[in-house]
Amino acid sequence: MTESDAVRESALAGKVVLWEEAARDGAQGKTLMSPDFRVWLAREQGALFGADGPRHVVFAAGFPAVCKEEFEAVRQVAVEAEETVSPAAVCRGTAADVRQAIASVRGVAHARVMIVIPASEAMAQATTHLPVTEAVRAGAALVSDSRGAGIAVDVCLADASRADHGLLADAARDLTDAGAGVVVLADTIGDQLPAESGAMFAAARSEGVVLASHAHNDLGLGLANTLEALRNGVRVVSSSWLGVAERSGLVATEQVLFLLAYRADRAKVLLGEDADPWCTPPDLTRLPDVAQAVAEEIGVPLGVTTPVVGTGVGTISTGTPFVHQELFQPFAPEQLGITPSVVLTHLADARVVTAVAARLGHRLDVSAARAATSWVKSRAFQQGHAVVDDQAFAHYLDGMRAGAVQR
Repeated sequence: MTESDAVRESALAGKVVLWEEAARDGAQGKTLMSPDFRVWLAREQGALFGADGPRHVVFAAGFPAVCKEEFEAVRQVAVEAEETVSPAAVCRGTAADVRQAIASVRGVAHARVMIVIPASEAMAQATTHLPVTEAVRAGAALVSDSRGAGIAVDVCLADASRADHGLLADAARDLTDAGAGVVVLADTIGDQLPAESGAMFAAARSEGVVLASHAHNDLGLGLANTLEALRNGVRVVSSSWLGVAERSGLVATEQVLFLLAYRADRAKVLLGEDADPWCTPPDLTRLPDVAQAVAEEIGVPLGVTTPVVGTGVGTISTGTPFVHQELFQPFAPEQLGITPSVVLTHLADARVVTAVAARLGHRLDVSAARAATSWVKSRAFQQGHAVVDDQAFAHYLDGMRAGAVQR
């Protein structure tokens, strides 16, 4: 550990830290973020927490050993985003990789290196050709040898979800004693059930050890498993914008962050009654814009049903939700800086149609509203998709008005 480790201090104080993986593990989701965009994303994510960005965000900038360009991208993030996040380089458990990772972040504030080592026998044989106990011992030696570089050194125990719990507990203590700031337990294949995740973290807990979760989403349980880790005292959680990562991805940054921040009472249910998870509470109104920018950069469009930042958030298309909005939404869209909007679909009733017409500058009487509603429903089926855009509806209304004037 370095003398001052903002991430470790935050976690030990009960604060939540996001370990952002969109630029690093996200690349294994067949995406590539440009160096400039990685810098922008790091700065934006840190800005969610104001001056406390380095205490709440570890930004995994990349894997320097991939190629010269990747090394340079990591270096650019480290230099240009320092003081806004804690920039991190990720590497394999070899002396050469560790030296290279350290070089990529050397000399900047809050810099970190994460060494990936195996936690299960199968993973140890596949990646190091050593028994897992020897692989962990070698990892601890690498951590110890890396101390003094002014850079925090963390360890990711890969395939922890298939490892012996006793071994995990011993490894986490030994790695921490060797100088590791954070020990990440990874469900590398995304196969854990929530109860299994909770049991793993409960077994590995130990005084002075800072654990982190890294939950892949292959069974759609990444968020549930992350919540189980949090319920068992973990305060550093890996996530990725839009959930992009290897195979089916990781827990989505925007989801876990919003869930922990949008209601203080919910945070206490998840984290405990004494929970005080933020040095500076995150500015949730920034989430939709950041998510949209990520989607455009990596070519993964936001869906209508994407939680928290999807295009359907804050939209209303049917009558009862239009009249009683608070009954049909778990949170106010304004918390995300989203103004609720009424959208025309084949499900619209006369109230919805009348409201959209008014937005477009048309007042409809009962007869006109009935006719317009019928037109909207027919239009949706004619075009073969639900949403009738404002321009087409405005054209119809203009024609209706012109016909009324001629009569």
